[in-house]
Amino acid sequence: MKEAAGEANMTVITIVLIAIVLAVGTVIVNNLMNRGRASSCCAANGGTWANGFCCRAGVTNCNTNQVATDNCG
Repeated sequence: MKEAAGEANMTVITIVLIAIVLAVGTVIVNNLMNRGRASSCCAANGGTWANGFCCRAGVTNCNTNQVATDNCG
């Protein structure tokens, strides 16, 4: 009986660990997909993606005041 309880506990631990890995993986992949979408939208509108912002062409130091407008939604 103790063996069966030990196996059940290991199964529960394994399921919980798989759920944690899936949750963390989902957050990371979702973040990468959003960044990729923003970067490609920026490039499609003639901008350059730098430091997390879409810069107008020719701008070397990009900050929030130099963000190119886009129509990607």
